[in-house]
Amino acid sequence: MTPEKTDNSFFVGEKPLMNYVTAAVMHFTAKNAPEITLKARGKFMGTAIDASQVITNRFLKDQAHIHDVRLGSEEFTNKEGRKVRVSTIEINIRRK
Repeated sequence: MTPEKTDNSFFVGEKPLMNYVTAAVMHFTAKNAPEITLKARGKFMGTAIDASQVITNRFLKDQAHIHDVRLGSEEFTNKEGRKVRVSTIEINIRRK
């Protein structure tokens, strides 16, 4: 099963780190994508950062680099009906 994605965007969540790394590297190599974006929020932001480092420093070293990082926050209503604000990150990785 591949991580949830939309075109060149991967939403990082509860799956193991290497699932996201493998999916992103395959997207670059098999689909010849010029760029991908890793998106995460809350406690999964660290996993997205780790995945971006593994992609650019191990698997695609000298082939891809982190082009842009966008930070933000989203507000939504949780199951108890309270408004909750959570941090978000988007990491854009491009081919060199």
